[in-house]
Amino acid sequence: MTASRTARERVRAELTKEITDIARRQLATEGAGGLSLRAVAREMGMVSSAIYRYFPSRDDLLTTLIIDGYNALGEAVEQADAGCPQEDFPGRWLAVCHAVRDWAVAHPHEYALLYGSPVPGYQAPQDTIPAAVRDTIVLGRILSDAHHAAAITPAQPLPPPPASLREDAATVRAIIPDVPDDVIFRGVTAWTALYGWVSFELFGQFNNTIENRRTAFEHSMRLMAATMGLAQ
Repeated sequence: MTASRTARERVRAELTKEITDIARRQLATEGAGGLSLRAVAREMGMVSSAIYRYFPSRDDLLTTLIIDGYNALGEAVEQADAGCPQEDFPGRWLAVCHAVRDWAVAHPHEYALLYGSPVPGYQAPQDTIPAAVRDTIVLGRILSDAHHAAAITPAQPLPPPPASLREDAATVRAIIPDVPDDVIFRGVTAWTALYGWVSFELFGQFNNTIENRRTAFEHSMRLMAATMGLAQ
């Protein structure tokens, strides 16, 4: 009985992987809005009713793809951070930045699913949140570690955040713990710049403008390190 159940679980896992692999290829050709369970079933040689045993709706399949994408990106970021000396805060930041860009360049359609235009009619469930914040938690850890090591020294004085942002800072502090409000908003600014740069590159805004993109990217992220106060 146990062996039979294990075999069934293995078959289900293999079919689930095949479904999601085909769905990722669909993202490249049809975009997230064109994702179709029926089309996936046709490519697999399954009747459409059979695929609903694995994913009851297109939204369930989208959610799985989104969680998988966030987890893959989060793992890349975590590994990049873990590969640096803990006290090398600017090095950790740059490693994380390159991990984000490298993953996005290697998986542009999955990146677009995560950070591109919203899919019409789709509302991401709460299930996606733990995977979605894995990369952000790494940034929070870098800033928190640097703050506690007294290693945050901004290159120039920056205006403090207005008092009206205290509640927002308190919310973000769940991800960037035990740091003052000004450090939080420098971190948010740098994180936004990182993903803004990657999105501009992937979605074509740098075409015919910035050609040496990896070098320009690193320079810009070094500027963001200075903005956060991570000494070079």
